[in-house]
This record gives sequence, C-alpha cells and structure tokens, in this order.
Amino acid sequence: MGRDLAEAFAPAREVFQEVDDALGQHLSKLMFEGPIEDLTRTENTQPALMAVSLAVLRVLEREGGVNLRTEVALVAGHSLGEYSALAAVGSFGLTQTARLLRLRGQAMQKAVPVGRGGMAALIGVDLEQARAICEEAAVVKEEGQPDRREIIEIANDNGGGQVVVAGEMPAIERAIAIAKARKVKRALALPVSAPFHCSMMEPAAQAMREALAHEEIRTPVIPVVANVTAAKVTDPATIRDLLVRQVTGTVRWRESVEAMVAMGVDSFTEIGAGKVLSGLVRRINGDVATRSVGTPADVEAFLAAR
Repeated sequence: MGRDLAEAFAPAREVFQEVDDALGQHLSKLMFEGPIEDLTRTENTQPALMAVSLAVLRVLEREGGVNLRTEVALVAGHSLGEYSALAAVGSFGLTQTARLLRLRGQAMQKAVPVGRGGMAALIGVDLEQARAICEEAAVVKEEGQPDRREIIEIANDNGGGQVVVAGEMPAIERAIAIAKARKVKRALALPVSAPFHCSMMEPAAQAMREALAHEEIRTPVIPVVANVTAAKVTDPATIRDLLVRQVTGTVRWRESVEAMVAMGVDSFTEIGAGKVLSGLVRRINGDVATRSVGTPADVEAFLAAR
C-alpha cells in the first residue's frame, strides 16, 4: 500500500515520513512490506488509508497545481475517510489526523471484546428492508423465557442496494439467515474485528469525545458533507460533535451522495487507495462522472486531462 506512490513522487514520501514521525512508528514500512496481519489491525489501517489519500492529494497539489479551494465544491469521506477529507480541507493537520486515527482505531478495537460483535453486508436490499431484517434479528426467543433483544443496527447505508449491519454476533448470524430466507441477493459476514458504527461502540465514542475536546479544529476551506447528517458542515464545533456521533452512528453514504448531487455536483473524484467509493457513487447515480486517483498512473492521467 502506497509504495508505488513513494517511489514515484517526493511529496508522497514526505507525507509518509510525516505520518511515521507523528506515530513514532515505521507505519510506511508496514504499508509497503507487511505483514498484512499487522497492517489490517484497525489501529494501523486507519492512519495508513489516510496517509495514502493525503499523499495522492499532496502530489496533485505540488506537481499538478490542484487547488481544492477553487476547483472543488464539496468533500466527503466514508467513515475514517471523513478524517482524510477534513485534513484535505485544512480542518486538521496531517500529524494531528494521524494521531487521532491511531487513537480512534485503538478505541474501537478496545470497545468490544473480539468475537462478541461483528458486521454483515446485505446486498440487494434498500434501507427499509435492511431495517426490517434487523428488527427481526434483534429478537431472541427462548422456550419458557420472555423475548429479549440483542443489538443489531444499520452501520453503513452504502447505496446501490448495499447495506451493512453491525451488532452482537448471534444477531448478525440471525440477520444473515433471515436475509437468505427472504431471498436477499447476498448476505455475508464481513472479516472485521469489531462491530463498527453501532451503539456497541459507545466506549470508543467517549474516548473520541475526550480526545477531540482538546484538539484545534479549523474552519474547512470548503464544506464537508458529514457521514451522520448527510449535510454540509463548516462550523468547527459542529464538526467536533459529528465526529463523536460518527463512531456509533450510521454512515449515510447514499444520502450524502444524493445530497451532493442535489447541490449541483456532477463529477466525483476519489482520492486514495482503491475504487470502492467511485463504484458506490455510480450505483447511486449513474448520471454523474467518477474518477479514482490512487496510483502513479492515475495521477499522471488525471494531471494530463486537466
């Protein structure tokens, strides 16, 4: 992850070094060489993904003259990507963002014992269908005992018929079985270590509340569309509150994209590793243009087309 960018561009190397220095760890070595088991620990994955996004952006700014303030209407990020978006528009510094994401990853992992919670993707459902599945899966029926409830909630409304649920493992397993019984196109457990974006993450939300209370958050140079409201925000105090709420709240990605389109956005550029968000945007609205910029070849093509 990110090695080709570091080899090709000095600004990318600067970003990776700054993140390493911020964390007191050779995260870039782990990103470039593995082992994958360590890189996929959420305390490493979160700052690593942010570092790649900011590395690409810094290359575009330094070598291509890209100026977000004058060329971009809005920014948004999915889950941890919201921190990347905030760093891109100046609300956080790079060092600050790396440290916050390291803390966020650690707090999320500690919030729930491994194995107690999980997540599942439901493919071929809309939000209301997913909610109905969660409502049924939450109920535990035991002979001779009153019904009781377990936690299962909507974690990500990704759009295009993809909804991710999170909660206690037995409830997740019931949801998968219920979805299959209802002939949902696909229902599968996700290989994650914790049930992100649900109420089980409240200890992590408290940790972020305490951490963010002491952080300077600057007014972004352009508005950010927040995960939990699917609305644009520029006020630092509101950003602080929304980042805390985001830990336990649903990532409203479908609504965020729809809101941006309603505000006049007709072109989306995904900055960073992979092309997942571009694919989601296309499934939400097939009329908009999308582009992914994450590799040296992507960077060169993007700058050549300017």
